[in-house]
Amino acid sequence: MSSTASKLVLGVSCIISTGIVAYVHVKQQIDRERMHDGVIRDTERQQRRKIENLYILEKQKELTKQLKNDMSSS
Repeated sequence: MSSTASKLVLGVSCIISTGIVAYVHVKQQIDRERMHDGVIRDTERQQRRKIENLYILEKQKELTKQLKNDMSSS
């Protein structure tokens, strides 16, 4: 009888251990994907800021040019 109980405990222990290892593996994979998505979002955000800054710089150049023209006209 104790042999059957020992086999049962061993089997349950193996199943639980395998489940834990599988859970940790899946969780790590999900975490890696989330971190990668974060990097992609950061890169996209930086690109948008760069475009906005270039737009603002162009507007400033236009305003400066207009101001110089107005000053030279006066």
